[in-house]
Amino acid sequence: MEERLDSARFRYINQQLYTRPSHEAVRLFQEDPEAFAVYHRGFAQQVARWPENPVLRFVRYLRNRPASLVVADFGCGDCTLARSIRNKVHCFDVMALDSRVTVCDMSQVPLEAASVDVVVFCLALMGTNLCEILEEANRVLRVGGTLLVAEVASRFGDLRAFLGALAGLGFRLVSKDVSGSHFYAMELQKESPPRNPGGARTGKTAAGLALLPCLYKRR
Repeated sequence: MEERLDSARFRYINQQLYTRPSHEAVRLFQEDPEAFAVYHRGFAQQVARWPENPVLRFVRYLRNRPASLVVADFGCGDCTLARSIRNKVHCFDVMALDSRVTVCDMSQVPLEAASVDVVVFCLALMGTNLCEILEEANRVLRVGGTLLVAEVASRFGDLRAFLGALAGLGFRLVSKDVSGSHFYAMELQKESPPRNPGGARTGKTAAGLALLPCLYKRR
């Protein structure tokens, strides 16, 4: 019975994260800290069913890049990335499962502009304010820096439109892998600031940027 209740609560919390702006996700867990533990228990159960954990793809990628590169992990969870590579990793999430985590809204991370070489979103593009969150990723990345994204394949209603929206936010596609049954992964490079800087804060979101919510079925 306890497991069923946890499962139902996980699905509810998951839905809230995908259908609210990021600042409301922060408030959700501030008001109910136990909800974050419930969410990550449910998430771990989902990971165990996947053919691979996409964060391990990014671990392999970064192990083959210079250890001097500074990384920002947006929505870091249990800090698997930071624990698995030699690079300096700034870990951000809406609650802390690890002492490395800085708790914050993903649209307002405490980093200087152009201060990191790699930004990672691994199953972390949540919230209805994606444009604002990705503008923040652009802000903290150096020109020429790398944006790594892994997301559930079913979230992409129109991948071409999504990549076009990222181009408008200053990111050029370097490579993508859409061959997996569960996830799409992509590497992009920051070429410039967004074409409409601050547009997200005035309600002008990039056309095509929306992703479908990832809703898990009842077990």
